[in-house]
Amino acid sequence: MTSTDPSDATPAADDLAARLRRELGPEAVPTVHEARYRGDRAVPGAADLRFVLVLPRDVAGVQTALRVAHETGTPVVPRGGGSGPSGGATAVAGGIVLGLEHLSAIREIDPLDEVAVVGAGALTADLSAALAPHGFFYAPDPASATLSTIGGNIATNAGGLHCAKYGVTRESVLGLEAVLADGTLLRTGHRSIKGVTGLDLTQLLIGSEGTLAIIVAATVRIRPLPVARRTVLARFTSSVGAAAGVGAITRSPVRPAATELIDAGALADIEAHTGATMADGDGAVLLLELDGYGVDEQTADLLDVLTGAGGSVTVIEDEAEAERLWELRRTSRAAGAGRARLGEDVAVPKSHLAELLTELEAIGRRHGVRTSAVAHAGDGNLHPAFSLPGVPEDPAGQLPAPILDAADELVRAALELGGTISGEHGIGTAKQQWLDLELSPASRGLQRRLKDAFDPQHLLNPGKAL
Repeated sequence: MTSTDPSDATPAADDLAARLRRELGPEAVPTVHEARYRGDRAVPGAADLRFVLVLPRDVAGVQTALRVAHETGTPVVPRGGGSGPSGGATAVAGGIVLGLEHLSAIREIDPLDEVAVVGAGALTADLSAALAPHGFFYAPDPASATLSTIGGNIATNAGGLHCAKYGVTRESVLGLEAVLADGTLLRTGHRSIKGVTGLDLTQLLIGSEGTLAIIVAATVRIRPLPVARRTVLARFTSSVGAAAGVGAITRSPVRPAATELIDAGALADIEAHTGATMADGDGAVLLLELDGYGVDEQTADLLDVLTGAGGSVTVIEDEAEAERLWELRRTSRAAGAGRARLGEDVAVPKSHLAELLTELEAIGRRHGVRTSAVAHAGDGNLHPAFSLPGVPEDPAGQLPAPILDAADELVRAALELGGTISGEHGIGTAKQQWLDLELSPASRGLQRRLKDAFDPQHLLNPGKAL
């Protein structure tokens, strides 16, 4: 990977780096670092961007870094795994990029209280792996679980494949340890499931994208591993038909743990990328997982529901085949890489999912761009993609106007259907242009005043989210 030498920065940045090395040790402030720290998956950051990389080994190190930043008026960009698709971890020239990757310890697993205490730098998948021998798992599971960190998921309130049944990150976080802009360590929330003392600062920090405080650890709910799991694949002739299948499930007593919709464009990308065929010809599929007791009864009811909705249904009995299908879904958004392409993230009420999918196809035709979509259909969260085959991807991240225009129209359509501009990816820098379409002036003004209270100098992740 390309490396960046922060010693090429301004003398003030050199002095800052030298001071941080004295206080934190040379290993915590590398003189040469990989270019990936400039940005995230969505925004790579400018090639000539100069900043100071700080990789604290513990919470005290984070406090020291923020205290120094506060004293010197230096902006700080917190960073987890860099897997975010909204530009939320883009470095600021002359600032500090605060990497939390070393705060990865799983401090405690308590099966009796059904909680775990985990560092912000722990990978999401690693937490569930550590819980498995105890008979538990961590429910939020974004497709980037092997790359994304607990802190990053909390910062954006990430969801994932199982959020329809188990909820997004917000439903699994009981308490936080966070460092304020001046280096003060703040503990919020409770270890108990219930607790209403004071204002709920835990929920305020979840989804704040590092603009209010730097999350360094979390107390999270853990759940017993299901006694059984079953995968079901339902093929439909169209995306609208698949959305109707989702509606039929909602009207039934069956509640799948995961309900994922993959449209024809995404299926074609998967086949071109992997050679795997999930559906024959044009159409769409629902990939579903049932779990828990009574899985046979659940399966029978689900088959009746999906068949009645016009689906061609297959129960996947082979566990290896089931895992292969889920892996294709998790990696589906990477299948269209290499061409000019933009992935989006909107959500609508489930009752309007078919309308949004229909509008997505119409938008593609109007702007002359190819569209595809995968969706956490169980809660109306759509991840559409717009691309121009034959036009190569720009390494600097610049996108052709037809793609940008199509994305803008899709976001506005989602809002008109009662939805939101971001279901789980956060705002970062990529979605700020749409904030005023969703939030009232009163709401935005109140949020800015909260920012002033937490971070008076506006040093924490400046230019992001708000």
